[in-house]
Parts: sequence; C-alpha cells; structure tokens
Amino acid sequence: MAASPGLADLSRLYQTEFVRSARAVGVLWAVCTLCFAIIQVVVLVQPSWVGTTQGPMGLARPSGTLGLFEVCVESDWPVPDCRGGLSSLSPLPSFQSVAVLVGVSLWAVWTSVLCLCLFRFCSAATVYKICAWLQLTAGFCLALACLLFPDSWESPEMRSLCGESVGSFSPGNCSVHWAYILAVLGVLDAAILATLAFVLANRQDALLPPDAKEGENMWILCLAKCLTPACRQQGHQFHPSLSGPAQMSARPH
Repeated sequence: MAASPGLADLSRLYQTEFVRSARAVGVLWAVCTLCFAIIQVVVLVQPSWVGTTQGPMGLARPSGTLGLFEVCVESDWPVPDCRGGLSSLSPLPSFQSVAVLVGVSLWAVWTSVLCLCLFRFCSAATVYKICAWLQLTAGFCLALACLLFPDSWESPEMRSLCGESVGSFSPGNCSVHWAYILAVLGVLDAAILATLAFVLANRQDALLPPDAKEGENMWILCLAKCLTPACRQQGHQFHPSLSGPAQMSARPH
C-alpha cells in the first residue's frame, strides 16, 4: 500500500536539519529545567539570604547569616550556632510568606520536571505548553518572594544580627548574600525557560502540515464513531495501523 502524499512529505520533513536542531534544543531545555529545580532547593534550604558585613576597626559585631528557616551566628566552634532549621518545617515568623512563595515555586518547577515523562504518552507540543505554564508560575512566585523578603527585614531576627538600624529595604549592618542573588537569577531563568518552552511548542505544531493535521482529526473522529454500537452494527472495524481517510474506507471482507 503506497503512502499518501501528506505522510510522505511528513516523513521527509522529519529528516531535515531543522528537526534535529529542535530536538537538541529540547534536550538542552530539559537539562536546564532540572538544574533550575535543583537551584530552587538550594535557595529554599540555605541560610545565606542575608549576612553580616565587616564593621569599622575596633567595633565588634556578631558575624552570621540568615535564611528563611534559620539564623546562624559564628561561634568559637567550627560549626556555627544556628537557631531554627528546615527539619521543623517552620520558617522564621517574619519570613513565613516568603517561604510559602518559594515553596510553591519549588513545587511548580519540580512538577514541570516530572511532566517530562509525559513525552512518551502525549504530544510534544502539549508537554511543552504544560511545562511552560508551570515555569511561569514558578518564576512569578519566586519574583514575589524576592520582593517581599526585603520588606520583611524589620524583624527581631534581623535586628539581633544586623543592628538596630535595620528597616524595610534597609539591611543595616548586613548585605544580601548569594542565596538571595541566586533566587533573583532563578526568576530570570524561569522566564527564559518558559519562553523557550512556548517557542518549542509552536515549532512542534508547525512541523505538521495542514493535511496531516486534518488527517489526524479525521482519525480521532473515526475512532469515536467506530466505538459506538450503531457503527459496529453497520460492520465498521477499527484498524490502528490505518490513518484517517484510509480507516474510513476500511471494511471487513
């Protein structure tokens, strides 16, 4: 049985360099998505959102760092003295809303990682779009967390570590550390990954010519009809190996 012109054109299209490049970009996007998910875990658990700075000579200040779940102050021991922790699942009272937003962002990005398994069961364009919306959600929640965190600096934890000059958007004797900077970069990363996912989804839709898309829709319509009792009584049979127009013309012998 000779292949239809639409299927022949489609098979030739999948041999082009454009398709191979799209697959390579898709693999790179998946790897970057996994890296972004790991970064989210580090941002949530590390007590390095804010840290103390060196004061003038002769002025002794406590040295330490602060995160969403714990405050760590350096001591005479090699291990810093930390109060709080992720094991209790209770963030610092002043940063509860920030911790919730980062947690939602973490959930969204890891859900997008799990959705990569759907490539075996769903169309690539659908999976890309699902992941893109999840990554946009993750980036939006992380951006809100980065904005709310400086507004929560006027807290007892910040005052004990950074002095009485602490206020909203004023860290006093402290400065932002690498975990907060990593969170800001995570917002940009989420925006780039979501945009790339939307582009890849549109590319996947554009790979199918119009006649192939119509044939796919007719195949689905024929399948739905042939599953009805009336269609079975008329003698129609469903052959998965046939495409839409060929399936509609198939009859038992």
